[in-house]
Amino acid sequence: MNVIVSNERQAELANLDIEIIKSIHGVFDADELVQTFSNFFFGRMILDLTALKDYKDVRNLQKLSMSLDVEKIIVLLPDTPECLAPKFLSGLISMGIYNFTTNLEGVNYLINNPNTYRDVAHLHQIEEPINSNVGTASSIVTNNNGGQQVISTGTYILGVKDVTDHSGATMLIYMLKSVLKNMGKNVLAMEVDKNDFIYFNDKEMISVDHSNLATEILKHKDINILLLDLNKDGSTELCNEVLYLIEPSTIKLNKLMRRDRKAFEKLAGKKVVLAQSLLSDSDVKQFEYEANIKVFFVMPPLEERNNNHEVLSDLLNRLGINEY
Repeated sequence: MNVIVSNERQAELANLDIEIIKSIHGVFDADELVQTFSNFFFGRMILDLTALKDYKDVRNLQKLSMSLDVEKIIVLLPDTPECLAPKFLSGLISMGIYNFTTNLEGVNYLINNPNTYRDVAHLHQIEEPINSNVGTASSIVTNNNGGQQVISTGTYILGVKDVTDHSGATMLIYMLKSVLKNMGKNVLAMEVDKNDFIYFNDKEMISVDHSNLATEILKHKDINILLLDLNKDGSTELCNEVLYLIEPSTIKLNKLMRRDRKAFEKLAGKKVVLAQSLLSDSDVKQFEYEANIKVFFVMPPLEERNNNHEVLSDLLNRLGINEY
């Protein structure tokens, strides 16, 4: 079932031959739309962009991209020079919004044939990143009480955390580092309270104790991107962004729920990645409905010896850090 958010294009959207579960009309703040739909299960959202207040300010669209599943959103753009400008379209792509069009025919097509990054890559001006998380990099200091606080530096910290047991955070970081290095990025990987990195024989992958994490990070101020394996219990407060990995197999999910009945409640609003997943789109929607969470990215099983560049580049682009 689908939802429609309309304003100036209401009459056109009324001609869509699709099942509608909810339709709202008017001009709405980004926060209003997030509040209305963040916990609302839908197949596709057709968003008349004129229904978003101050839509020419991409920061308002960014609020939606951070709280709603942008893969499900189809943006109906006004046919104006501002919204068709390369910089504006590139901004949409940097936020992971790949499905946009100016007419009803395009909406009908995208409902059944959603774009991937490959379809819109030719419009992407990667030299002009739009994600506000990029460039808000952080570093850490320890206060007198033993706590940690974030101070501004030039390193973007991406945390990866297994939610279900052995979901592949360590291997994912290894492969992300490889992709970023091949893109010319200055990248370092750290793992907290583990020693798995030793088996990669890579000097740019280091193991640290949580009590020494802040000090170790400050030693590497020249690093653009830090990939942080948080382990199951690692703190996320130091990160610009965190990926929470769930392997959606029955045994892994049942173990998770037996260990913590409120596990999915704690993931509300977070970037959940289905790891090693072969679920179909309909299976993913069912998972979202049953768990009452939004899935940020679905990652198929990856093989370290094969070229996983397309999948991992798509993930990095969704995060907005591959331009950093």
